[in-house]
Amino acid sequence: MPQRRFYLVLNVNSGTVQALGVTSDDLRAMFAEHGMEVTIDADPDAQLSDRIERAIHSDADTIIAAGGDGTVTALATAIIQSDKNLAILPLGTANLLARDLGVPLDLNEAVRALRDMEPLAIDVSEVNGVIFLHKAVIGVIPELAAGREYIRGQGVGAKIGFMRYFFRRISRARRLALEITTGDGQSRVERVQAIAVASNAYDEGLGRFFHRDKLDTGLLTIYVLRHLTVGDVFRLATGMLAGHWRDYEALDISTARTVTIRSKKPRLQLMIDGEVQSMEVPLHFSIYPRALSVLAPLQAVKEEIAEEQSEAATQPGAAGQPA
Repeated sequence: MPQRRFYLVLNVNSGTVQALGVTSDDLRAMFAEHGMEVTIDADPDAQLSDRIERAIHSDADTIIAAGGDGTVTALATAIIQSDKNLAILPLGTANLLARDLGVPLDLNEAVRALRDMEPLAIDVSEVNGVIFLHKAVIGVIPELAAGREYIRGQGVGAKIGFMRYFFRRISRARRLALEITTGDGQSRVERVQAIAVASNAYDEGLGRFFHRDKLDTGLLTIYVLRHLTVGDVFRLATGMLAGHWRDYEALDISTARTVTIRSKKPRLQLMIDGEVQSMEVPLHFSIYPRALSVLAPLQAVKEEIAEEQSEAATQPGAAGQPA
């Protein structure tokens, strides 16, 4: 197999990049150590959109997102319209997609692993034309996320102040009335503290927070949280640590291929793959099966191929099956 051509977009403003002191020279040395060449764009003065444009028009077959989930999603949005692969160097806070794919979280190990990774086709979701790879959240959560961004990089006093704000905001949160309509025409009105629309479904498992084993089911999963007190926060967190949270009484879970959410409010705040933004209502959600090619560790690719072959063997008309 010919050697891949890598083009790396480094988010120099990522908190992890700054905390670790990662530079383009560091990354270039890591790639060279493992016998790979890479073009690195670490331009702090250029707009991210311009840097992505340069990456897409390069001769590289693989574009590497070196940053957090927001950087990954921004690059994926452009890559799904191209014939290139996406790869991830997890340099964010949560690194959710990287964790789902089994990408090593140690930087040097992640670089080394790129050499042996293979393309894996995963689902891509959108809301009102904005792409997301993990989830979009409505309700009290985006407000809390905005507060977290405000104190990023500040001292211990600011973080203590945010925790006070967090518990005060949770205790005073009002429920939001939303109409939820799925693609099969079913509609219901819910009064919620928060609602998340996820690309595929989160799995239960000991110590697994927001982890997905499957990234290509072609289904959105809708999580409706009807109330969220301080006690609920602790119970949900404890349930996730213990590996059982789906049966929590305040949580309703359903799936659909398309979802529309309406509100009396003209706009709603959403947290989309970790980034907070405001959108006009109604909110239209869709999912595009296997629309993005992303590099994943070989074991994940082998498991996906085996599952596809197993599914094909059980289809009518397959060898040994009645047509």
